[in-house]
Amino acid sequence: MDQTLAAPLSPAAFEQALRDKGAYYHIHHPYHIAMHNGQATRAQIQGWVANRFYYQVSIPLKDAAIMANCPDPAVRRQWIQRILDHDGREGQEGGMDAWLRLGEAVGLAPEELLSQRRVLPGVRFAVDAYVNFARRACWQEAACSSLTELFAPHIHQSRLDSWPQHYPWIDGAGYDYFRNRLSQANRDVEHGLQLALTYFRTYESQQRMLQILQFKLDILWSMLDAMSMAYELHRPPYHTVTAQPVWHHGGLV
Repeated sequence: MDQTLAAPLSPAAFEQALRDKGAYYHIHHPYHIAMHNGQATRAQIQGWVANRFYYQVSIPLKDAAIMANCPDPAVRRQWIQRILDHDGREGQEGGMDAWLRLGEAVGLAPEELLSQRRVLPGVRFAVDAYVNFARRACWQEAACSSLTELFAPHIHQSRLDSWPQHYPWIDGAGYDYFRNRLSQANRDVEHGLQLALTYFRTYESQQRMLQILQFKLDILWSMLDAMSMAYELHRPPYHTVTAQPVWHHGGLV
């Protein structure tokens, strides 16, 4: 059957198709499973926190790119809250501040995270691909690529439930980021789903949106693949040539 003539999914079926993508969320990656089960070493936890920080600092850039491409003031007024969640307001901390506290809780000084010296090339390439997609794509597609938030509350709650039991050496103050994101992610999911159900109504556009969501899942999974190579298999970039972290760092792209 010609897909261009295929009937679109109903709103309920399309939402379910989006939710079914949770089977590929990075909570199922072996690296994340090991962290959840208390099998990760201190170095592996630190490596995850340091690399994931690059994702955290890039999210407001992604959101600003979406706003720059969006002509709808109502959407921009709602979307800007995501930037404030991460960047904070004057006199009020945001998610990046909370992540820096998580870094301190696992033994990483703020300047260590801010320097981005620990960010692996595979992680940087994956995150940069996401930001560049948001800059080039139409704003509706870029906005709805954030729908991995459908699965985020579960992952944050799992960390709050398991990490204090398995990693007593982590200062409990470091978990504020995960606590804050429980409510923020639920709010963002509601908005993102509303946009997806409003703008993706043909079979072709719905299938494209499912592929875009898979692309975002690929980003998150690839980040953990890079960390697995470096911190589990002890095969960081250039490991056959040098033990030094010679890869580039800083915003070159």
